[in-house]
Amino acid sequence: MANTSARMLRLLSLLQTHRYWPGSELADRLEVSPRTLRRDVDRLRDLGYPVDAARGVAGGYQLQAGAAMPPLLLDDEEAVAIAVGLRSSAAGAVAGFEETSVRALAKVIQLLPPRLRRRIDALQAVTAPGVFGGGPTLDAVTLTTIAMACRGEERLRFTYTPREGETMRRFVEPHRLVSLGRRWYLVAWDLDRGDWRSFRVDRLVEPELTGARFRPRELPGEDPVAWLRSRLAAIPSRYDVSVLIEASAEAIQATVGHWATVESLPDGMSRMRMNIDDLGWPVMVLGVMAAPFTVESPPELRERLRATAEVLARGAA
Repeated sequence: MANTSARMLRLLSLLQTHRYWPGSELADRLEVSPRTLRRDVDRLRDLGYPVDAARGVAGGYQLQAGAAMPPLLLDDEEAVAIAVGLRSSAAGAVAGFEETSVRALAKVIQLLPPRLRRRIDALQAVTAPGVFGGGPTLDAVTLTTIAMACRGEERLRFTYTPREGETMRRFVEPHRLVSLGRRWYLVAWDLDRGDWRSFRVDRLVEPELTGARFRPRELPGEDPVAWLRSRLAAIPSRYDVSVLIEASAEAIQATVGHWATVESLPDGMSRMRMNIDDLGWPVMVLGVMAAPFTVESPPELRERLRATAEVLARGAA
């Protein structure tokens, strides 16, 4: 029964993209036979989910557009608490859960009535989460709109300001939202340029769902995180930081999260690397670690550390 319930939740999640699913593709996704798939669809109908079916060789399934969905079985306080908690996780309050939280938040927001959305927005406006790391502040509506476009395989328009260049409207087929470092990125196929591109979400405004569906393309290498890392590595940053720290790689990684790469070395040493534009972040990490270290590069980091130490010493005196 547990396997059946989990499979039906997965089926419902796929159908809620509102795209048309060929029966064979849907059965392959769920790793079941066409007969089992038909039974699961019948169970969803019994629960009140309106699923259309087309028979024949090209037959398939689709959730009725605009149909009333069964209510989310939560009271108002529970629904608001879940949405606010997911927003905090999406902002990085819980390391490792950012992307999962955005996907879940996109589903929850779709089911909430307007009166609860207003309560959540009001609560968010007067609270300040203490997220370690100080990444750019993001609009949760922007994140969830992009997440829904990725999940629903729906083309997206938005206004974007690149690092260098003019602000302009972009038209893309969104592939995946990726949380990397202290920032969110959208990996997408740029329809105007005919190539894969990455967009920093904090530089993106006015995302607009177009209603136009698309067939997903294959991303080179298939792993969005690895693809994004390789693209970012090719972009020159202001500082290439390398520091030897007398601590285990595990302890350093627990402090810095995925905002740096840490290499374990002999004799209890580790090497921490960052490619960044602001030296304030490695200074803060080294202060939190409170372990002996040696700066390998850049020279500017040594100067920044000396200046910070002088300020702290004067304050302590």
